[in-house]
Amino acid sequence: MRIVSAAEIAGLLTHSDLVDALGEAFRAEITVPLRHHHRIPQADGSPEAMLLLMPAWTASGSQQFVGTKIVSVYPGNGAKNLPAIYGSYILSSGETGAPLAVMDGTELTVWRTACASALASRSLSRKDATRHVMVGAGALAPHLIRAHAAVRPIRHVTIWNRSRERAAELAEGLQGTLPGITITVGTDLQAAVGEADIVSCATISTNPVVSGDWLKPGAHLDLVGGYTPAMRETDDAAIRRASLFVDTRTGGLHEAGDIVDPIRRGLITEADVKADLFDLARGTHAGRTSDSEITLFKSVGTALEDLAAAMLVWRSLKS
Repeated sequence: MRIVSAAEIAGLLTHSDLVDALGEAFRAEITVPLRHHHRIPQADGSPEAMLLLMPAWTASGSQQFVGTKIVSVYPGNGAKNLPAIYGSYILSSGETGAPLAVMDGTELTVWRTACASALASRSLSRKDATRHVMVGAGALAPHLIRAHAAVRPIRHVTIWNRSRERAAELAEGLQGTLPGITITVGTDLQAAVGEADIVSCATISTNPVVSGDWLKPGAHLDLVGGYTPAMRETDDAAIRRASLFVDTRTGGLHEAGDIVDPIRRGLITEADVKADLFDLARGTHAGRTSDSEITLFKSVGTALEDLAAAMLVWRSLKS
């Protein structure tokens, strides 16, 4: 059994290859049971911890796989100078159940999350999109920038973060690594969004950060950060103006605050969500219909994406 580190994963994957692999996975027969949540009380008085199990397995193909992402969430770890979240991915043979590899689940997650957004962008953003605004400067931000640049002719990236220092650090780290792309730190978010062809948000905000009134005709809004019904990265104006898409209806209609909250208040209905990544990847929905259409993609993640990424890592190791 192989142990695959974060550095190995980063050395094996490319964003364009993973976008292609995710497209294949959303077209394939892959079983994705409901995610398992297990609460873990803490005897020392720390906040309650959580164990998440995210299984998936292939149902066809020349080689079968079973995979499970195991994520532990310990909110009290900050007081111990430790990360709050740890993740591992176990990939096994679908024919025998024999374990093949244990992979760094955190690294796998940032790669697959960013590339799912890029897969959506292939159908939803304008093909001539050149200006990208990145809202947030955390671990996902550099991957989202690179993933969108892998599928669209991005020439200018503006990074905005509540902490300007964090945005500047990310911009400095990316300088010279993306040939032909100018990277700047934004100070006026409204102005930057107003010029953007693609706007990505990867925050943990519970209140809207980007207003739909700022979006120009033809813009694509990519919402990645909010992963609970209590979180919002954009406002009702965006929900009203945009054509709405999600990664999966199961997740988007139950976990994504930017979709769940407007439905709960009667602003929209479930029928207003036009398609998910299954529909877009399989061609049952065309995606963008005009150059002036504003599109919005909301993702919360799915075990299918983890399995697709792990399979690509495994095949790259074996080639």
